[in-house]
Amino acid sequence: MAALAPLSVALLVAVTIGLAAAILAWRERPEPGATWLAVLLAGQVWWATFLVFELEAATLPAKALWYDVQWVGVVAIPVGWLFFALSYTGYHRYVTRFSVALVSVIPVATVAVAAAGDPGDLLAVDRVVRETAVGTFLDIAPGPLYYVIAGYTYLLGAVGSVPLLQLIRDDARPFRGQSAALLIGTAAPWAGSVAYLTGAIPVPGLDPTPIVFAVSGVTYLFALSRFRLLTLAPAPRRRARQLVFEQLHDPVFVVGAEDLLVDLNESASETFGIDRRAAIGERAGAIVPRYDAVRELDGERGSPRPMSIVGRDGQRPYEVTIRDVVDDHDRTTAKVIAFHDVGAYLGQQQRLNVLNRVFRHDVRTETNLILGYAERLRADATDERALAIIEESAGRMLELSERTRTAGELFDPTEEAKSGALPDVVDEVVADARDLDPDARIETGRVPDVTVSSVLRVVLENLCSNAVRHNDTETSWVRIDAAVADGWVEVTVADDGPGIDPAEYDVLDRGTETPLRHGSGIGLWIVKWGVDHLGGRISFAEREPRGTTVTVSVPIDESVTGKPSSDEGR
Repeated sequence: MAALAPLSVALLVAVTIGLAAAILAWRERPEPGATWLAVLLAGQVWWATFLVFELEAATLPAKALWYDVQWVGVVAIPVGWLFFALSYTGYHRYVTRFSVALVSVIPVATVAVAAAGDPGDLLAVDRVVRETAVGTFLDIAPGPLYYVIAGYTYLLGAVGSVPLLQLIRDDARPFRGQSAALLIGTAAPWAGSVAYLTGAIPVPGLDPTPIVFAVSGVTYLFALSRFRLLTLAPAPRRRARQLVFEQLHDPVFVVGAEDLLVDLNESASETFGIDRRAAIGERAGAIVPRYDAVRELDGERGSPRPMSIVGRDGQRPYEVTIRDVVDDHDRTTAKVIAFHDVGAYLGQQQRLNVLNRVFRHDVRTETNLILGYAERLRADATDERALAIIEESAGRMLELSERTRTAGELFDPTEEAKSGALPDVVDEVVADARDLDPDARIETGRVPDVTVSSVLRVVLENLCSNAVRHNDTETSWVRIDAAVADGWVEVTVADDGPGIDPAEYDVLDRGTETPLRHGSGIGLWIVKWGVDHLGGRISFAEREPRGTTVTVSVPIDESVTGKPSSDEGR
């Protein structure tokens, strides 16, 4: 058996290293990029292996045969490199059957030409055997297809290197090491190929590219073992960040430097009813809710303050935060605008403040009243006035207790949300009000048959009971009307009572109570909390010649299917 040429031995070393790296990569499947790295390494092994056959062949036809066989490995390398780089760095969406097929058109055509015996001398216009000091080589004069596949290989190599170059400056040291090793492993054979094509190699017919595959194999093995290539790939980070953005509960918008909308997450689309595809690229002022007010916040750069915004779930208070997106040169390229729903937090603070006032002031006042008149009863058991006052005070405490319980149940997170038909809700509210005062004249106007949250019943029950309880006329009068427009239902409750003290409106508008400025009870607060909970609005107006009209607007409950939702009244 003839001894192998020294160059063949060197190539077999490269084959061994490359084969070991390919096996390691293949074993890491289905880690991102593992399969394509195995393809790349298999291509290198294939090319180097059959170059050995070419070197050891004695005749021109035999060398030409093994030369053509090498094309399978030659064209597999750039394809494997491109899709490995995309998969490894998290650009999975570009790795599809279509993209793989498209990118493989030229490589497959090249292999087909080689397999057909290079008709038309597309790959090589001339082939001769050169005897040199380091071996016998097949020296070719490249044909047109040779230059095409060479340029195509460089193109795929450059495109695949772009995402890896981005990792060079990554904060994570392992990823910097991985990308550096991969780029070195790719640059080495690339340099060998350029040297061969430019005629920088003094040995005729010697293409050093397969020889420096040994460098590639070593660097890839180093990346696999030292930097845990594939087992610690950066690909999940990109997807994870995308998922965080997409599935963030808070609505988020990304606005470019030219005030054009760059992106928005799923929550923003759902909350504000925005068609995402149509919105991207539009002016931010036409898409981002209350964008003018948001820009003022950006200019102030102070603490975020709540602003009311109407979305699909009604009107909610949001705190808006704005963050600049800065590039590597500290230039602001976009702004991230996040809306945080603070309705639950503000409502909880209001409830705590009001309940604190109720127990600290109202309960204490009534208790002192009862204790004082109880003392009078002790002195004179026939004091009917004292007995009556005690009974009235106890009744007010009982009512206060019931309303406090209602407030607690209204926002109990363990309670399942319920819905009902608005006509049924109005009937129940009217029946409760008549129980309080059988002589009251309670009228209902046009009530559309739409589905509403059961919370609206609590709101209307408190409004009607207040209208009946606090009416100073001989026969109290209350009227309920309702109308539907644009997915909202508007219910008005009018009475002929003495009216509501404007101080009560002021406290509700401000949303907070102070020791000097507070409401007289808890009923109106329950109304406000219920309306806020539904994302609705409430307004008060005086009637002529006397009385009050309270208007409540809330979204129709569209979560219940199969329920008629029309503006047909009864």
